Amino acid sequence: MDPEGLAGFREIEHVADWELEVWAPDLTALLEQAARGMYTLAGLKLEGEQPIERSFRLEFQDAESLLVTFLNELLYYLETERLVFERFDLVLEKDSLLARLSGTKIASPGKEIKAATYHNLEIRQSPAGLQAKVVLDV
Repeated sequence: MDPEGLAGFREIEHVADWELEVWAPDLTALLEQAARGMYTLAGLKLEGEQPIERSFRLEFQDAESLLVTFLNELLYYLETERLVFERFDLVLEKDSLLARLSGTKIASPGKEIKAATYHNLEIRQSPAGLQAKVVLDV
C-alpha cells in the first residue's frame, strides 16, 4: 500500500467469493494495486530466487475489461509457471497495455483464485483518482 494512502487495496466481505476494493491515482497504478491485493488475498509465500521477467501486451476496449484481463493474465502465470510479480512497469497506449513485470517463483500455492470476474465490476473516478471493486472467483 502507498505510504501516503494514495493507492491501496482492501478485502470486502462477499458471500461466496472474494471482493477487492482498490484505489490509485491512475489506471496503471490501479492495475498494480489490484495485482498486489489479489496476491495478498491468496496468501502466497515467495521462494526469493533471482528475479524472473515477463512481458506481454493486452488489447482492451475499456478500463473494466483491462482490469479483468490483466488479473487473469497474472493468474495464468501463477498457475502455469508459479510466478508472482513484484515489480510492474505498465505502459498504456491507445487501446493496449504493455506490461513488463519482474517477480519470483512461489514456495507454496496459498489459496486458489480461479479468475477475476465482471460480477459487480465497477471503476469510478474519485477526487483522489480511481476506485474499483472486483470479485475474484475462488
